[in-house]
Order: sequence, then structure tokens, then C-alpha cells
Amino acid sequence: MIRSDNSGLQALRSRAYALAESGQFANAHAVEQALVAEGWPNIHRALAGDYARKAISERCLTAKPH
Repeated sequence: MIRSDNSGLQALRSRAYALAESGQFANAHAVEQALVAEGWPNIHRALAGDYARKAISERCLTAKPH
């Protein structure tokens, strides 16, 4: 059971990174709101660490059109 939970959290993080890299979101909070709208469970748990939020924010910044 733990394994499938970890797989779900990993899939959620992957989706968050993909959204951040799309260039459509300004920051981690905006990506989180998009994930909520998509119906992902356990968002707060998957993105609880500073590392995940920082990685998402950095990807948002790099993906912005210049």
C-alpha cells in the first residue's frame, strides 16, 4: 500500500513539474491551484516540502516567455 501511495505522490509531482514547465503559471501556488482544478488528491502532502515548491517555482520562472 505504501508503494502505490508513493507512486501517486510521484505522479502528482511529475504533473506539477510539467505544468510549471508549460509557461502558463507564474508560481508554485498557481500550479497548485491548477492541480486542485484537475482533481488531484493529496496535493498538500505531495508538495509539502520546500524542495518541491522551490523546484516548481524555478521551473515556472525558467518557462516564462522572455
